[in-house]
This record gives sequence, structure tokens and C-alpha cells, in this order.
Amino acid sequence: MKPKSVAVVGAAESTDLGVIPGLSQIQLHADAALNALRDAGLSPSDIDGIATAGETPTTVAHYLGITPTWVDGTAVGGCSFMIHVRHAAAAINEGLCRTVLITHGESGKSRVGASPRPAFPASLAGQFEAPFGVMGPPTMFTIPVLRYMKTYGITEEQIAMVSVVQREWAAKNPRATFKEPITVADVLNSRMIAYPFRILMCCLVTDGGGALILTSADRARDLPQKPVYILGTGESVESPMISQMENFTSSRAFRISGKKAFAEAGITHKDVDHLMIYDAFAHLPLYGLEDLGFCEPGEAAAFIVGRNTAPGGRLALNTNGGGLSYMHSGMYGMYALQESVRQLRGVAAAQVKGAKISIAHGVGGMFAASGTIVFSNQRE
Repeated sequence: MKPKSVAVVGAAESTDLGVIPGLSQIQLHADAALNALRDAGLSPSDIDGIATAGETPTTVAHYLGITPTWVDGTAVGGCSFMIHVRHAAAAINEGLCRTVLITHGESGKSRVGASPRPAFPASLAGQFEAPFGVMGPPTMFTIPVLRYMKTYGITEEQIAMVSVVQREWAAKNPRATFKEPITVADVLNSRMIAYPFRILMCCLVTDGGGALILTSADRARDLPQKPVYILGTGESVESPMISQMENFTSSRAFRISGKKAFAEAGITHKDVDHLMIYDAFAHLPLYGLEDLGFCEPGEAAAFIVGRNTAPGGRLALNTNGGGLSYMHSGMYGMYALQESVRQLRGVAAAQVKGAKISIAHGVGGMFAASGTIVFSNQRE
């Protein structure tokens, strides 16, 4: 991809976040899409590319009255939207479309018109993992994190600190679900879900949506919002079964996706002002920091305990409060992207002063997939 040839010109979340019983899943997609169109100063007739996950692009296009010339229904879990950004930028560069709308909407809490997520018995996981008792993300993610803790001597207290620091960021964000400060003791005294995860180490379950609009950088100059340019992108997948990870202490998909995005962007870690790492559970920022190369293997927990990612620290991480405190409707990647865009527009609730480069890094499934986007607000 040609760096900075494509820009985000519209970005918005659904009007409300949290518990929204009055809107169905497709309505959350539409609400976010219309908010993003308004943000970009565009109308549905200006859109000729659609990408989405959770719903099909056919359904979203029909609901909004759009007849696109390019569609992407990539659905690999919560990082699907990072991958949509990558694919959309490539499509715009190739002339397959001019203006792409990427939507997300999920009635994760209220379950109004939500798409079912059945566990297919004939799937690989259904055949070779489910019979042994794993049931849902909390039990699946315990498998790698326990090995990670044993290998590097990581404690429950250190993992709890991830939740504590992200709540500090959430306290600065009026739209965050949880803003009340918490301590390590609060986290460790909260209800056990599946060892080592206490409930305050687990993501929220909420309703909400978000949407992005991308177009060429040249066209972006004529639109009302400050463009946020796509500087580098990466994507990869590893395995649909967490038991088949190459290494329980590291995600191969993370490493490949991140390395590709950094190389394409032509940046080093010192260039990064702001970072979003998908945090469905408290261990994920540890893997992200290490697999992206910000920390050596086994050192991310101490990095966070040392308040390097906290407000005032040297690497602003998950500044909206993350999936642990901001919101998490099920596929969180869209909200990480939204916060990166806000930071580079200079309008975030917990604004990082002078931020010029932001990375949004996502996971899909249980380390099954990954997408990484490097953004910049500087064209030259």
C-alpha cells in the first residue's frame, strides 16, 4: 500500500453506548453509519464501498440504500475492522471504489436482533476442544495465559494492574461505562470467573456500534474533518483452536501483522505516540506490547506496573479505557480504531498532547487472527 494515499474522513460511534434495548443490531450499524456520514459531510449516495462484520455487507448496504462497487465481509472476530481498513485502502488505491464505509454494530448486552454465534460441532474447535470442557473466551484464554505466567513468573497482581491502569484512563472519559477508580486489591477480590481471570480482568458486555469512512488523501482535503492517514497495515491468522497456537506465550498472528504494519509505515517504536491494543481480557495488552516489539518477552507486565502506560507515562495505551472499562460489545476492534482517530484529530477525552502517530492493534477470536493499523495526522 502507498503510505498516506488513503485517509479516514469520517469516524463516529453509535449515539449511545452501554445498554441500548431500543435498537437492534442492524439499527446500531445504521446509527453509527449515519453519524460517521454526518461527521464526514457525506451522504449514503457518496458511498461506493461497504465493509462490515457481524452483519453481512449485503444487509448493511440494503438497509442504508447503498449500491456499492466493492464489498468486504471479512469476519475473523474483533480485529475484522482493522483488516477492513487495510482492504479498503488497497481497494481505493486500485480504483475499485472511491469512498468506503466500514460499520460495526452489536447488541451484545440486550441481544436485540443479534446474530447467533452457535458452536458448530463439526468445526475443528467443536471436535477437538469443546469435548474437553472449554466453554467460551474466559476458559479458552486461560490456556495460554497460565503458560505465560509460569514461563515468565508473572503474578496475578501484575495482571490486575492492567485493569487498574485502564480504569485510570476511563475515569477521564465521560462515555466510559466504568469510571470509578479501582485498586489491585479490588481486582483480586472481585468474583472469580476462570482462574486467573477475576471479573474485573474480563471485558464488559455492552451494546453499541461504530463506523469509519475512508477515501483518497487527495479527496480528503475537500472534506470538513482533519484527515487521519493510513500509514501502514498488517494482518494475519494463526489457528481456530487455541490449543494449536505455535507458542502459548506469544501470538504468531500478532507478530506477523505488527511487523508488516511497522515495515510498511517505515517507523520505529520510538515514533509511536499512542497505542491501542485490543483488551478483551487483561493479559492481551501484555502479549500485544511484546509481540509488537515495545517490550521484550516477559517484560510487559513490569512495564505496565511501572506506570509506563498510565496517564503521564511514556507510552499512552488504551486511552479510552479499553474493553475492560470503556465498552465491549463483542467485537471491540472498531472502538480501538475510533480512539486512534480521535487522538490524531486532537479531540479525545484523554488527549495525548502532540500525538502524530497512533497504532490500533486487534485480536480476532482466541489469538486466531490479528490486524494492525498505523495512523498518522501528518501527510508530509
